[in-house]
This record gives sequence, structure tokens and C-alpha cells, in this order.
Amino acid sequence: MAGEGPNWQGLLKWSLSHADGTNPSRNLSEADKKWFKEAMEAQTVDIVKRMKEITLVMKASKEDLESQGVTDQDIQDMLDELQEHVECIDMANDLHKIGGLTPLLGYLEHSNSKIRAKAAEVITTIVQNNTTSQNVVMALHGLKSLDKIFTSDTDIVACTKALGAISSLIRNNKIATEEFIRDNGYEKLRDALTDENVRFQRKALNLMSYLLGEDKSRREFVLQTVSSSHLASSSDGGVREAVLSILLDMARDKSGSGKAAKTFNKEKEKYMKKVLQERVKGITGMSEEDRVAAKDEIRLVEELWRVCFSGPSPLVKKGLVVLDGENELSELPPDVASKHFEPPLRAWAAANMDSEKKDEAPLLIGPQKNSM
Repeated sequence: MAGEGPNWQGLLKWSLSHADGTNPSRNLSEADKKWFKEAMEAQTVDIVKRMKEITLVMKASKEDLESQGVTDQDIQDMLDELQEHVECIDMANDLHKIGGLTPLLGYLEHSNSKIRAKAAEVITTIVQNNTTSQNVVMALHGLKSLDKIFTSDTDIVACTKALGAISSLIRNNKIATEEFIRDNGYEKLRDALTDENVRFQRKALNLMSYLLGEDKSRREFVLQTVSSSHLASSSDGGVREAVLSILLDMARDKSGSGKAAKTFNKEKEKYMKKVLQERVKGITGMSEEDRVAAKDEIRLVEELWRVCFSGPSPLVKKGLVVLDGENELSELPPDVASKHFEPPLRAWAAANMDSEKKDEAPLLIGPQKNSM
């Protein structure tokens, strides 16, 4: 039965016949108990056991893997499976206990860029909102390994995945955040913004925004970074939104005093007004369809305009931003669909995995070469 899989239709029919309230309860026969147990066990997977098997593969040398016919694609598929397992925070923490985290970090130095990228993606899943695993990865010098890929890898996908892992690793972790900043993190993010890959730019800006919230002492650096670029007028809406979010946080920040603070505030206001005028012009020239897609950007522009000019923007006068009541921004329609179809934070990576899974025998090191 285990080989063919459980008879779900029969199981459902059996369950309903015993729990629909129309029949009196009765003791199950031994045959019924055995049938039900087999049906359940057929779908039971020992995740820890499987993670131990994957760990053995990750610990094996390249020569041993090649002698067993294990290809780079096999390793990528194996990491896909591991990522699915560690979406559970308990399994993520168990990976280190069974010795799997160290060899996984070792894959960050693999000769195949796709494996480096996939390893970084798995690490992202492990450390997201997980202080325990964050601290373990930091103790194993995982930040340095990820930083090396982020700043030096020739493959932009690997760079982007490593940056995503760094972001998840240091968020809400004071020690990790301070180490990243101390190791010229702001400067590295600035350099990343010179790359033309918009996904890489978005991740760099979002992490810079987070750091600015944790360490306002570098706000002059951040302002100079965004103002010396053309990111505010990028063709990518996500990049523009990230810049506007940074500027909005700066505009709301009234801290600081003295001559240096006054100079900074003047430079800040001058640049913000320039960006706002450009974005109002750009939004006005958008088609209705593009404006719908840019609703978050439009809201950010309106909020920033109000902070800088203490009143509604020209977008309101042109009917491109709707007001409710006493000059308040109206709420956008609730985004119901994404709540149902967008996975939660720890399940984000799973949404990017292939929908089809290969029905193959487990990838193991052993004499059964044909089972690879």
C-alpha cells in the first residue's frame, strides 16, 4: 500500500461513515486500526532522518559525489528539498544540531554559481525571524562568507541571493547589524547601487533603509548616496518606491541640532523637493493602467509632499489621489487576494520553487548508483 500511496477517497468515506453523527460510536476492529495506521504512515516522512541523509551528501567530497554519479543539478534539487524542510523554524534550528549547517555554509564557496546562489537562498529561509539560527550562523562566520559573494561574485544572481541572506541574517539582531555596519556595510550597499540589476538595487536600498532606522548617524551618507544617483527616476517602480521610503523616513526625522543639522536639513529639503516635482510630473504622464500599478508610489509621493510642503500635492488637484473627510489620504482598497495567495515570510522561498517535484529515489551516497 505504501508503494501505491493511500486510498484517500476510501479514507474519507471511511472517516465520514464513522463521524457523521448518524451512526452510534463503536470500537474499531483490529483490521480497521491496521488499515488506518497504514494509510497514515504512507504519508509520513521522517524529516529529521531525511535532513541527516542530506547532511551526509553535503559533507561528501566532490570526488566522492562524482564517483556516485551525483551531478550539480542533483545537488540543487537536494537543496530545494532542504529548503522546504527548514521552513519550519524547529527544523531550521535542528539542522545545526545534526551537523548540517556547516557544510551548507561550505556550499557558498562551490564552483557552481547556481549552487552558491541556492545555498544562500536556503540560509535566508533558515535565519528569517530566527534569532537562534542567526546567532549560530554568525558564530560560524556565515556573514563573512555571504559578504564575499555579495561584494565579489561574478554572478549577479548569486550576489542578489547573498544580499538577501545578509538582510535576513542581520535584521532584528543587534550584534549582526553592528558587525555589518562596522565592516563598511553602508559603503558596500552604495557600491551595489551602481549595478544595473534592479532587483539587486531594490534589495540594497531596502537594507540601507533598515540600517538607517537602526543607525541615524549615517543619514548624511545615505542622502548623498541616493541624491548622487538617478535611482529616484528609475524605470523600475520598486526602486523608486524604496528611494521614496528612505526620503519619507528622513523627512519625518526631526532629530539633531546645531549648524551641521541645519545644513543637512537644507540639503535634504532641496533634494526632496526636486524628487517630488519630478515624480509628480512622471505620475501625471502615466497611463491609467500604469497609475494603478504605481499606487504605492503615488501614496509615498503624496505623504512626502505633505511633510515637505504642509499641504496636498498637485496630484490631488488633478484627481490622481483621492481624499477622504478632512484632507486625509483615503485608504487604498484592501488587498484581499495577496493575503490568501502570498505566502508568509518563512514560506516566501517555497513560492519560488518549481511547482513540479521529481518523483525520484532519495539522493544518497551508497552503492545504488542508479537511484540517483
